[in-house]
Amino acid sequence: MQDNLVEQIISRVTGAQGNKPGCGLTEFVGTALGHTIGLVIANVDSQLHETMQIDSKYRSLGILGARTGAGPHIFAADEAVKATNSEIVAIELARDTEGGGGHGCLILFGASDVSDVRRAVEVALAEIERTMGDVYGSPAGHLEFQYTARASTALNKAFGAPLGKSFGMTCASPAAIGIVIADAAAKAAVIEPVSYASPAKGTSFSNEAIFTFSGDSGAVRQAVAAARDVGLQLLATLDPAPIHSTTKPYI
Repeated sequence: MQDNLVEQIISRVTGAQGNKPGCGLTEFVGTALGHTIGLVIANVDSQLHETMQIDSKYRSLGILGARTGAGPHIFAADEAVKATNSEIVAIELARDTEGGGGHGCLILFGASDVSDVRRAVEVALAEIERTMGDVYGSPAGHLEFQYTARASTALNKAFGAPLGKSFGMTCASPAAIGIVIADAAAKAAVIEPVSYASPAKGTSFSNEAIFTFSGDSGAVRQAVAAARDVGLQLLATLDPAPIHSTTKPYI
């Protein structure tokens, strides 16, 4: 029974989904790890514009939603806005992870042309395979590390990342580990702290501590790598089950 429970939890962390049915709706774009779905609305109803308080210039919306993720999805969305003529309308973190200690997410892209938001969603869905690479999970919790050489508007909106600068993120659940790996990152290289979030501050009351920072590309990478090394050791003390990376690590 314990083996089955461990398997179920790891499946949730890694976003294993099995065979997914097709969908013929024009709004459907695709799916990705983390029970992620990508959708578009070609012509948003004017009443919805008003109710959601979305600028009417965004005639079309791209929608990225996930049960498990947030960090990987925001970094993926950042690559999407770099590659397309779309803008970030909203980023919201849901208290989710399908029962785990972290977030799901809702990300909205906006543009005047549906082809732009559709392309943004396609790019984001494809990027999630990569950005999930340094997400690690065990029955006891999870670790998440992200890096980009050039932050764009998604990271700016979500975390206040300086535009055009290298940017990194460390995250851990339980939050106690997240504080220690944040300290490890800050001590490992010369970086500029950008934001910090904890269960009662800056999260949806998730059991996480999240630290973001910018600086020289090499320094940011070094800080993330140092935090990852400490985090993996600490998470391993809580449960004997192996700690799995979701896909291939990229940092």
